[in-house]
Amino acid sequence: MATSGPNFDMADFLGAISARVRPSQARPIVVHDSELETLPAAKVHNPTTLRIAGRLPTATFELFRQTIPAGLSSDMQRHYHETVHFVISGTGHTEVEDEVEQWSTGAFVYTPPWTWHRHHNDSADQPVEFLTIENSRLLSLFGVARRESAGLVTMKEAREGI
Repeated sequence: MATSGPNFDMADFLGAISARVRPSQARPIVVHDSELETLPAAKVHNPTTLRIAGRLPTATFELFRQTIPAGLSSDMQRHYHETVHFVISGTGHTEVEDEVEQWSTGAFVYTPPWTWHRHHNDSADQPVEFLTIENSRLLSLFGVARRESAGLVTMKEAREGI
């Protein structure tokens, strides 16, 4: 059976897939919050704390726990990968290009690829906690990962710096 090329047949390919899926041997399958690794502040470019679940054997996506202190924001950035932030706790808003969207605990915040964006904590006294999921590892496998930070600037300033 050909797995690609001119002799490839989808019916043969699908018929050859086993109905039984063996469990992966990739480990660890559990990483606890206390085991997350904090990224150095110099690599984050903003006042947030990013802790990565880097020991998980994910091949195509990255998981972070992000904390934005009260009244502050992440940097203005863009990247080739897609990102979803699940709001564990807190309230705030996100700028994505010319849109501004409010969010609170329990919301999912989507950031499309290569769009200038920033997340703001609207509370004067409580931090925001995100679970951040991005497909950056997948793009790295293809050699097309790119991330750019404009720092703590406005949308206009980020665009002018292009």
